[in-house]
Amino acid sequence: MSVLRSGSPHRPARSLATVTGALLTLLALLLALPGTAGATAVRRAPEPAHPGQDWAGSQIAKHEGTAAGLGAGPAGSLAASVEGVDVSSHNGNVAWSTLWNSGVRFAYVKATESTSYTNPYFAQQYNGSYNAGMIRGSYHFATPNTSSGAAQANYFVDHGGGWSKDGRTLPGALDMEYNPYGATCYGLSAAGLVNWMKDWFATYKARTGRDAVIYTSTSWWKQCTGNSSAFGAINPLWVPRYGSSVGELPAGWGFHTIWQYTSTGPTVGDHNRFNGAMDRLQALANG
Repeated sequence: MSVLRSGSPHRPARSLATVTGALLTLLALLLALPGTAGATAVRRAPEPAHPGQDWAGSQIAKHEGTAAGLGAGPAGSLAASVEGVDVSSHNGNVAWSTLWNSGVRFAYVKATESTSYTNPYFAQQYNGSYNAGMIRGSYHFATPNTSSGAAQANYFVDHGGGWSKDGRTLPGALDMEYNPYGATCYGLSAAGLVNWMKDWFATYKARTGRDAVIYTSTSWWKQCTGNSSAFGAINPLWVPRYGSSVGELPAGWGFHTIWQYTSTGPTVGDHNRFNGAMDRLQALANG
């Protein structure tokens, strides 16, 4: 009886609490160490604050400027090309019949950004361009510091970035450009950005069967990926440069597929040229 009155049966409970507390403290320390999963989660940037202001090229003119004669269009020496546009929510409801009548034959439409934003005008823009007779595709504005490449590729496919072999749907595109929210390269190393993109592209192909297009400028690519040549043999290049020539291409690409040549063109601003005749554009759509 004296053993029971001593309170010894309660000692294991106090010891368990002490051990539990120590384990939780150790776990917290481990999660704070660089390179751990917990540290990665902590370092994630917040979701984009103004995704409606982010579109293909929204940061290009700000960081790279514009060439003389902006909006005048590319030189007329191209043997064959197809006129296109790209749009996002900042364009609102687009006058697709006006663009069609002016000779525009394809369009890329922003669908998503990070894993939190979908373009509220996507249906009008994506279906409207198709209904006007155009070949259309969708693109994702990347924010590599907010979530993984796989997470963003899945979000894109689930919210308008899919592909179907109907002859008039282009493969999805990944918009990699200057960070609108801070550090130019999203706080990642060149290897980190390259691996993030590999993750995105692999996930997109697993979901759709297609190799996605990449939108990027040569200057950003050099600065943020170390001028990686890892994608040139696989992913078609959509390059922005506002002026009369496409200029230098990023490493790995011997030619461009799409050239965004102005941000001040008629009706919607962003105008593009496909580098080839209509049958080649149709081939890209068909895969």
